[in-house]
Amino acid sequence: MKRRSFVKMTVAGATLAALGACAEINTQPDIVDTAVAAGSFNTLVAAVQAADLVDTLKSPGPFTVFAPTDAAFAKLPAGTVDNLLLPENKDQLVAILTYHVVPGQTLAADLAGQRLSVATVNGANVHIDGRNGVKVEQANVTQADILTSNGVIHVIDSVLLP
Repeated sequence: MKRRSFVKMTVAGATLAALGACAEINTQPDIVDTAVAAGSFNTLVAAVQAADLVDTLKSPGPFTVFAPTDAAFAKLPAGTVDNLLLPENKDQLVAILTYHVVPGQTLAADLAGQRLSVATVNGANVHIDGRNGVKVEQANVTQADILTSNGVIHVIDSVLLP
């Protein structure tokens, strides 16, 4: 009798632990919430909102996002960001932002030592060089593998233009 009770308690404990682990995983922020919380992606977040891509980047994914910082956007010629955020330039903004997103979750270790051409959500290919750090087109990955509930973010120091 004691043995059955012990087994039931062990199974119940393992079930609760598993549920707790699932709850912990499910509470991990998504790509958008992670970018907002970081505080260094304000321009990117504003662009994602203007392009109506918030729901997409909150969806299950998974996605790999090469995320330019505010400093990366500041490198663009004066007025470029303001111009892209205008409603009449939404298609161009969507094309640029989706060029920063690759379907699936790709970690830096997956790219190490390789030169790849990878299809983006935009449909165009982006060139990745993982032979000496990770470089995407001309942008350097300055922080890799920020895991989210629906993918991974790699911080880059330049805006990618298709």
